Amino acid sequence: MRGLEQQLATAGYGLVAGVDEAGRGCLAGPVVAAAVVVAPDCLIPGVDDSKRLSGSRRQRLAGAIKQRAAAWSVAIGDAALIDRINVLEATRWAMRTALASLEVRPAVAVVDAVRLDAVNVRGAEVPTLPLVRADSLSFAVACASIIAKTDRDRLMTAYDRQYPGFGFASHKGYASKHHSAALRELGPTPLHRLTFRSVLPSRE
Repeated sequence: MRGLEQQLATAGYGLVAGVDEAGRGCLAGPVVAAAVVVAPDCLIPGVDDSKRLSGSRRQRLAGAIKQRAAAWSVAIGDAALIDRINVLEATRWAMRTALASLEVRPAVAVVDAVRLDAVNVRGAEVPTLPLVRADSLSFAVACASIIAKTDRDRLMTAYDRQYPGFGFASHKGYASKHHSAALRELGPTPLHRLTFRSVLPSRE
């Protein structure tokens, strides 16, 4: 998965950041974005698109990535933000915030699918490169996808204890029969995205 980073290095870009998100398609919970800068000589066996990995494998890899990355950062856009500015803009906000919070400035940021303007990182503008399925093509983006997913899953598991009956620990806020039934019986929580029709079907 280092082919894209090698091409960017040949074009004059040294350190590459990967940026990805988790939770954009959920009915409840935040959208979580991660930005990861991985040095060219850093190899972490097993890194792949987070959707291809088991939960336990993601957990192990997330720990290794956080330990060995040149820099990493996470930003969280909650349900209130999503309802206020829409989920795509909340995703952009979280991605920009995660990238801007990096302690090491990359030469370029590869972003999974979402278009972003250049982001100021530690006093200089960093250009961004949106790429569809970047989490399958870029090592840095795959690392970001793993951190975003594991951090969000940890949050949703904690919310499961705070809001029992919804099953957040199992479906993580995505649509499911159990989730829909709980919404009908219990009504939405502060975690739910009230602008989503599946949450409030009667909403115009």
